[in-house]
Amino acid sequence: MQTDPLTRFLNALTPATREKVRRLPQDDQRKLADAWETELAEDTDLDTLSELSPSAAESEAAERVTANLS
Repeated sequence: MQTDPLTRFLNALTPATREKVRRLPQDDQRKLADAWETELAEDTDLDTLSELSPSAAESEAAERVTANLS
């Protein structure tokens, strides 16, 4: 099981979004991973989803955090 937040974040992304994130500087990637962890911790809608499917909740939160990438 991966415990590194950046690795977990990248794994939660769709392949296309993962490639966009990987093209960013390492510092920006880490900031997105931190934002993703905050999203997971603070979004109460994801709490219910995480009980049903933890990976789906992680993916949804990851896509929210990266929604504004071009």
